[in-house]
Amino acid sequence: MSRRHRAEKRQVLPDAQYGDQVITRFMNQVMYQGKKSAAEKIVYGALETVATKSKRPAPEVFHEALTNVAPSVEVRSRRVGGATYQVPVEVRPERRQALAIRWLIEYARARSENTMQERLAAEMLDASHGRGSAVKKREDTHRMAEANRAFSHYRW
Repeated sequence: MSRRHRAEKRQVLPDAQYGDQVITRFMNQVMYQGKKSAAEKIVYGALETVATKSKRPAPEVFHEALTNVAPSVEVRSRRVGGATYQVPVEVRPERRQALAIRWLIEYARARSENTMQERLAAEMLDASHGRGSAVKKREDTHRMAEANRAFSHYRW
C-alpha cells in the first residue's frame, strides 16, 4: 500500500433503468464472479417486486431502506496502555452508504425465500418499514456505541 497519497474514488456510471449511481453500487455489490447481467436481473427484479408490493416508486423505497439501515455511529478498537477500548466514532457518509449496502445484501442472502430476487425484495421492504435483520444490525451497532460512550474521550 502506497504511503504517498490516498487512492482516488472511482465514479460509477448511473444504472440504465433508473439513472441512479447508488443502485449501480448496490448492483456491483450483489455481483458474483463478474456476472453483471445476473446481478442486474436480480436487482431490477427485486426493485420491480418492491414497486408492485409497496405501490410506490422503486428507487424511493430503495433509498428509504438504505437510510433506515445506515449507521450514524460505530465502535472502533483503540489500544491505550495495553488495554483495548471500543471507542464510539461517527461514520463518514461514504462508509455509511457502503455499510448499509453491505448489510442489506448480507441479510438478504441469509433469508429463506426461494430466489435471490425475492430475498432482496423482502429485505428492502422490511428495511423501508424499519424492521428486518439489517435494521436490527444498525440498532445493535448504535447500542454498542451508546454502551461504550464512556470511552469517547479516547477518540483520535
